[in-house]
Amino acid sequence: MDNGDLEGGGGDLPFHGKGGGKYSPVVPHDRAVLEMSSMEPGSSSSDPKSSVKKNNVGTLGNLDSDGREGSNAENGGANGIYRENKLELFGFDSLVSILGLKSMTGEQIPAVSSPRDGEDVSITSGQPKPSDVKMGTMMGVFVPCLQSILGIIYYIRFSWIVGMGGIGESLLLVSLCGLCTFLTGISLSAIATNGAMKGGGPYYLIGRALGPEVGVSIGLCFFLGNAVAGALYVLGAVETFLKALPSAGIFSETTTKVNGTVSEPIQSISTHDLQIYGIVVTIILCFIVFGGVKMINRVAPAFLLPVLFSIFCIFIGIFTARKDDPSSGVTGLSIESFKDNWSSDYQNTNSAGIPDAEGDVHWNFHALVGLFFPAVTGIMAGSNRSASLKDTQRSIPIGTLAATLTTTGLYLVSVLLFGAVATRDKLLTDRLLTATIAWPFPAIIHIGIILSTLGAALQSLTGAPRLLAAISNDDILPVLNYFKVADGSEPYMATLFTAFICMGCVIIGNLDLITPTVTMFFLLCYSGVNLSCFLLDLLDAPSWRPRWKFHHWSFSLLGASLCIASYITM
Repeated sequence: MDNGDLEGGGGDLPFHGKGGGKYSPVVPHDRAVLEMSSMEPGSSSSDPKSSVKKNNVGTLGNLDSDGREGSNAENGGANGIYRENKLELFGFDSLVSILGLKSMTGEQIPAVSSPRDGEDVSITSGQPKPSDVKMGTMMGVFVPCLQSILGIIYYIRFSWIVGMGGIGESLLLVSLCGLCTFLTGISLSAIATNGAMKGGGPYYLIGRALGPEVGVSIGLCFFLGNAVAGALYVLGAVETFLKALPSAGIFSETTTKVNGTVSEPIQSISTHDLQIYGIVVTIILCFIVFGGVKMINRVAPAFLLPVLFSIFCIFIGIFTARKDDPSSGVTGLSIESFKDNWSSDYQNTNSAGIPDAEGDVHWNFHALVGLFFPAVTGIMAGSNRSASLKDTQRSIPIGTLAATLTTTGLYLVSVLLFGAVATRDKLLTDRLLTATIAWPFPAIIHIGIILSTLGAALQSLTGAPRLLAAISNDDILPVLNYFKVADGSEPYMATLFTAFICMGCVIIGNLDLITPTVTMFFLLCYSGVNLSCFLLDLLDAPSWRPRWKFHHWSFSLLGASLCIASYITM
């Protein structure tokens, strides 16, 4: 039957009904059309209970141009008043449902909880709540990404990495890790511009483009990465606090640096102190997270401003440093130090990272990748707030890529400056060199590090439970049903589970042992994002129409290859 028949042009077709007449043109107010459009899906005309909709009322609104109910109108007939459904002629309910056009008919669509049905899944179930004030590119994406990327690795491990790997390989390390996250950011931008990104961030669209199983796999990797990263940030804050106030340590530990013929005792932090203080800090942060995400979002800029100011003080201190000032081993910006530190000097260290000929930890380039990579993660901090953005298709690409390029440029410049400002021995033994050379005094860096790490830990302990709740509400894995949340409720069970994982990693008490685990989960997550974009481009899926112009399948393939290669060689 062609379109003309449906519109009433097929008048020559015989009617095999009781009267033996012919078809007459179908009009919107035809009684038969009204009866059929008012039937429930799956019901028959012989069932009197299903011939009228359950929500039949005396007056029903017409539809305006936006598909909403407008002015009232009455449709008379022997069977009473019925809703006028312009799209469901002849009961084409299934076709209308598949095309997603029921919203144009003014009907209420029942909410579903599984991504198999293609419905929006947020972290809460039930009817959507009125949206709050939406955020723009700067505060909604760029600032959260910048706060998540700039973390503890830069402050207390980056100068040590330059001393171990040398300036040349450190530049290669930063470029490699930065390229992985930049290419992943391009793939993430393509995902964000493929449609309306609702609650759940990238997990939302990946799960609906490639299936819920793929989305859950990537989502769980991202959840575990954030949960373990929370322990990384907590240990970084505790280590900085104990280095700034050694008298606060309950236990004391002394190690001996063995470097050639030079032996020098160095006071290091006890593992037991890191464990005790780390568990206490995690419990305090957990109670803060219970206060809700709105409170954390309000204080996020307060955590970021001291971080930016501390970085400014570090650069001022580097340019004003002189030989053995402010500490022995500091040469100021020197071409001799730059040449001496250009090549790598991989050697054994003890558990505290102090060079030791008999140390049980051996470092190489691949080990440095596992240590440094968490310093470039955090690119999904903005996309995870997709439900709170004014324009996701503009803010997420611009904000994410801008934060990635900004931090990568900062790291590259820092490699050159750290390699030229101190001797290699100083770089390898003073893990808080950033605080040592900071202007005007080290306390500013201590405060900046603690605020940076605590802010990042709060972001991890806030975002990870909500992602787990979003996965649980999709009913893909029955074992996750305990973490479901109701409408308007906080994911308390998911928060407790995340805090339990975080405390389990804090008990390890060694930041250098946790970072490879964080790197592993994030590399798996980023590989999944890139592979998803590559497969969607390769298959030319009908649902894959990204608006991001600078995306190509080769970028996604290269990003996935780099992530997988880095994961294998760790």
